[in-house]
Parts: sequence; structure tokens; C-alpha cells
Amino acid sequence: MINTRYLNNSPEAQLRNVGWDWMLGADTLPYLTNEAVTVKTYEADAYYNAANELYEIYAEAAQHAIDRNLWKEMGIPESLIELIKLTWEDDRHWHIYGRFDLAGGVSREPIKLIEFNADTATCIPETAVVQWAHLKANHMDESKQFNNVYEALKEQFAELRRRNMHLTPTLLFSTMRDAPEDDTNVAVLGEAAREAGFDVEFSYMDEVEFTATEGIFKQNLKNGKFEQFDFWFKLVPWEYIGYDEPELAELLTKIVKNGKAVIINPAYTLLFQSKYILKLLWDLYPNHPLLLPTTAQPLPNKVSVEKVLFGREGANVRILETNGTVITAADGDYGDYDKIYQEYVEFPRDALGQRYQAGVFWAGDACGLGYRRGGKIIDNTAQFVGHLVE
Repeated sequence: MINTRYLNNSPEAQLRNVGWDWMLGADTLPYLTNEAVTVKTYEADAYYNAANELYEIYAEAAQHAIDRNLWKEMGIPESLIELIKLTWEDDRHWHIYGRFDLAGGVSREPIKLIEFNADTATCIPETAVVQWAHLKANHMDESKQFNNVYEALKEQFAELRRRNMHLTPTLLFSTMRDAPEDDTNVAVLGEAAREAGFDVEFSYMDEVEFTATEGIFKQNLKNGKFEQFDFWFKLVPWEYIGYDEPELAELLTKIVKNGKAVIINPAYTLLFQSKYILKLLWDLYPNHPLLLPTTAQPLPNKVSVEKVLFGREGANVRILETNGTVITAADGDYGDYDKIYQEYVEFPRDALGQRYQAGVFWAGDACGLGYRRGGKIIDNTAQFVGHLVE
């Protein structure tokens, strides 16, 4: 069972004191609860070890998919296959971060992988900063968390620089318009990159210019000149680019091929992002203690979760009874993608029956824990709950 401790004081003052005023917007604090999940040291260690082991087998499964040309099964758009191969084979294209979503991990419940958000994972501000500030605001030892996300991100950006010393450390961050949550996540990433030595700027996706032979640019509004960036971080899913903007996918492939820019997270993270990899993992590592049985068809005689290959925030997820009837479902815009079926596992609950999904960030190493609280399907209505290691 999940145990929580009530935290009376809001972290607002603490965030202002450290200069994070921009984090006080509508997309962070309102859904932050006044509680913290209490976690034992051995439980935090188990989450850490699980995420690191999962990343290793994800990399092996991705290599398996590439070696066997499983592009169609993985749902990979043809426009991105070459770029995925290019970035996978070149260590200069460094995977900065992702987030594993997990069930279990408390009260001796086994940890089970739900999925890996490897390309455009969010919840960075809440996990890295807000839950830390929440402990501090309540006069508690803020080091009593499994939370090194910000420092790990800085080190990852520093490593990216070290692997690309031939390039100028100019880094452009981009999101889609009208997505304030994405903007806030990028703000944290930008601060980490700046502290790692990058010159950082921001532009919305529609403001960025691409040329195959020259690279990636944005226009300086003060003097009208175009500024070139050797690094580009886009909080825009690769499958959107591959399916909806194939011309852009082709341009980005040429830019990378010509050595004009490094794009973060690299295109190969789409292999991790595809939920078909959950089936591959089970095929390659049957009965692995961190995995759930996953197939391309509904699981016989088991309650199963139907997931589209590419979906966000629980959209288009259905939980199916053993006879195929729908227990519960979430609407969404991703229903045209192929589907996989993962054995259903209950999330741990608190005394009120509320369910909790653990999120463990990976940034070169497992580096931070947070929880989302919601229903059988954890969707965009879920609350964020910080934690305290006791």
C-alpha cells in the first residue's frame, strides 16, 4: 500500500527564492498535491536498479529491431529509417533523457515496466525542482529524495558537448505553440544546458528554418539576420515529424548526414518510444521479473491493456476483460496506429483507494522518482505527487 505524508506549506516561496518564478504557472502547481509518498531506502534503490537494467535491455531490443528490419512492425515511418540508422551508429548523437513509467515498487510489490517515454518525456519541472522545493518549504531535509534529475541533465549536456567538440555549443530549444507544459519542461532543460556550457535560445517550431546544406537557423528579430545552431532540441515527437512532415524528416536526415547539426533526443529514441518494443522485450526476455507479458493480440485468459504504438498521456488505452469486453477506456487522437496488448497489473493504492504510477527518470543513469496519481488509466488528469525517502 502507498503511504503518504501531508505537507502543509506550498513550495511557492522556495521556488521564488531560487529564481524559478517562471515555474509558478498554471501547468505545475495546481496539480501538485500537498502530500509526499513515503518510500523506504531499499525501495528507492530498487527503482534505481530497475530503470538502469531496463535501459540496457531496451538498447539490446532496439539493436534486435534494426538487425531484423522490423520497421513496419515497430510502426516506424519510412521517412525516418535512414536517420535512425545514422544516429544509432554514431555516438555523437547522445540520448539525453527519458522517463520509465512503472507499477509496483512499494510494500514489497514487484516493479513492472509499463512503458518508456524516451523521446519527449515531460514531468521534468515537477520531478527535478518542485518536489524538492516542497520538502524545503516544509523544513524537511530535501536530500531525502531519490532526485538528482537536474544534475544528471547537466552532466548529459556536458557529455553531449564533449562528444561534439568540432561543433559550436549553440543550442536551440523548440516546442509547438500553445503547449505551456512543454515550454516549462524546456525551460528546465535549457537551464541545465546553459550551466553545461551551451549558448541557449528558444523558438517555436514554426519559427525554425532548415536547409540541407547549411543546417538549422532562427531569425534574430532585432537585426533580421539568421543565426545558425549546431544543436537543436525539439520537444516534438519524432513520429509526428515522420508521418506528418516527411519533407522535414528528409531535410533533417540530410542535415545530420552533412554534419551540420545534432538533434536531441536522437531519432533512434523512436525505437524506444514505439510500444511494439514492449512485445520485443517480452520475446527476448520472457519471464523477466521487470516485464509484463506483451503480444500483438489480446492475451488469452488474462485481463490486458490495449495500447497504440504511439500515444501520449494514456490516450486510446483500453483495459480489456479476459473475454475481450472493455473494462475502461480513454479517448484520444492516436487510434489509427497499430496496437499491442500488455498484461494488466494493478497500480499500488493508498488508504483512499487512489492509484499511483511511479515515474523514474533516466539521464545517463537512473536519477529521479516521482508519482502520478489517478485511475486505472493514468491520463492527463492525473496529479503529481512527490516523495520522501525515510
